[in-house]
Amino acid sequence: MSMRRLLISLTFFAALVLPGASVSAQSFLANSGDWSAFKDGAGASLTCYIASAPIKETGNYQKRGDALVLVTHRPGEKSRDVVEFRAGYTYRKDSEVLVNIDGQVYKLFTDKEAAWAKDSKTDRSLTRAMIRGRSMVVTGFSSRGTKTVDTYSLKGFTAAYRTIGKACGVK
Repeated sequence: MSMRRLLISLTFFAALVLPGASVSAQSFLANSGDWSAFKDGAGASLTCYIASAPIKETGNYQKRGDALVLVTHRPGEKSRDVVEFRAGYTYRKDSEVLVNIDGQVYKLFTDKEAAWAKDSKTDRSLTRAMIRGRSMVVTGFSSRGTKTVDTYSLKGFTAAYRTIGKACGVK
């Protein structure tokens, strides 16, 4: 996915999914390597997030939407480092997604077309692994049973992560 398509996808994502978000209120903060940083809202509804698209997507599928990964801070909710994978399709019901960061494997639960860590401790561990890592491979299965393997670059992750930390006052 090109950076332009990623920015367009994220603009619509923010308007549809982030509580209280609007296209006009969302601010692009910076690009760092293969990651982009954004913030939305103010005060108690301030949300900051970084996002990236896969650099490689494999699978025997005929149609698939845009895949991406997000890491979000919502300081007003005392929430940070929430990791979300968007598959571009609906995951198989009650399935798990495997995330491999340089040999360290995490299992995430799925809900419709998103995958999430089971708790904030796992989110924090994932984020720390992304800071130290070079690449991340995400494996999931669609509702039709199609296996997909998405490879994400972690180039620029740390700088983008610091950008949203500063923007949201999260250390």
